Amino acid sequence: MKLSDSQDSTFMQRALSLAVMGQYTSHPNPRVGCVLVQDNQIVGEGLHWQTGGLHAECNALEGAKEKAYGATVYVTLEPCAHKGRTGPCVDALIQANVKRVVVAALDPNPLVSGKGIQKLKEAGITVDVGLLEKEALALNKGFYSRMQRQHPYVRAKIAMSLDGRVAMENGESQWITSPEARKQGQLWRARSGAILTGSATVLHDNCRLTVRDIERLGLKDESLFRQPLRVIIDSTLSVPGSFAIFHQPGKTIVATSELAALQHKAYGSQVEVVAFAEKEGHIDLQALLFWLGKQEINDVLVEAGPTLVGALLQQDLIDELLVYIAPKLLGNEAKPMAVLPGLSQLSDHIAGEFDRVERVDQDLHLVLNLHR
Repeated sequence: MKLSDSQDSTFMQRALSLAVMGQYTSHPNPRVGCVLVQDNQIVGEGLHWQTGGLHAECNALEGAKEKAYGATVYVTLEPCAHKGRTGPCVDALIQANVKRVVVAALDPNPLVSGKGIQKLKEAGITVDVGLLEKEALALNKGFYSRMQRQHPYVRAKIAMSLDGRVAMENGESQWITSPEARKQGQLWRARSGAILTGSATVLHDNCRLTVRDIERLGLKDESLFRQPLRVIIDSTLSVPGSFAIFHQPGKTIVATSELAALQHKAYGSQVEVVAFAEKEGHIDLQALLFWLGKQEINDVLVEAGPTLVGALLQQDLIDELLVYIAPKLLGNEAKPMAVLPGLSQLSDHIAGEFDRVERVDQDLHLVLNLHR
């Protein structure tokens, strides 16, 4: 018997909350949650924790066991119908004799899209699609971007003063925003497959670009977490191999020019130098993003200075701005949030739409979507 719309929404909300639990560990796979319901009671639930592990549907079936027979399944993404690192989830659902499957959003992967739904229907299972679709899509912006645009979803995180300044003239920037804002920045790092920066930032800050305080992520097993890929744009290989970023857990990519790559110097086993053609005086940024897509990176977090942020903005390569604004004024000699030459009149502006505005301690956090 079909549940009421309100009951359906309640159980799908639970599936979405499970999917969120995989936001730090599931990439490059999507974040997916699943709930099995029998007689208005949850009899099994699960999520996809990590690539190579059980998918959300199989984890939920494992919990439900024989109670899966005749159950209604709520899943945030279309069950897969192909064999990848694991077997097809649709086959497991069919074999369990579930009665109905409610799907929030179709899978954008061309190997899956629509095929999972079709196979379930052919097996006589009732399928409903589109419940809380907007929420499900928002959870996997990066996965959809990589599948549909062949490159990651790009967010730029910016900590700035009320007058739009990110550092003093001499580069001093620690700390403009509050400790709580900086803790949120760590969570944005943890959600990302890669962190992108420029050589100037590394040279000035000797930054590590790692996720610290992993216990704050609330994982069932901290060993599931992998540090995001660190990507430095360094056209002349100017950053010495002794810098901290090259000696952290995980891998670092140095994106450089084809000419500089010929003079490639050794950084260590966890560092790879990748050459790109030059465009407008720096490496081809769009080519870099497509390359990251091929490396199965869903989400990129940009933590860089005004020059790189400005170049990405002017090439329309940033999808979302994560802006933390402190109630401070740093003056006109301080560095702006982005270098944007050529904007000579109001009509040249770069437009976006606010998704979220909230207070974080004494700061404001603004999420600006640039690709509506």
